[in-house]
Amino acid sequence: TEDLIQRAIQEAATNRTTFLITHRLSQIRWADLVLVLRNGRLEASGNHDTLMAESPAYRRIFETMDD
Repeated sequence: TEDLIQRAIQEAATNRTTFLITHRLSQIRWADLVLVLRNGRLEASGNHDTLMAESPAYRRIFETMDD
């Protein structure tokens, strides 16, 4: 199910530049770079750990959706 989808995406993305647009936050934890858009503008960018530490907007989205 979701784990199989995650593995398939990771396998397909290996050694490639890959753009993934998703509402499933579990799929972005492994990304090298996450872009957070708000009203069509770049709100923040970084990997999951950096954004959790430095971006209140990302942290708020992630904590709200991860419940």
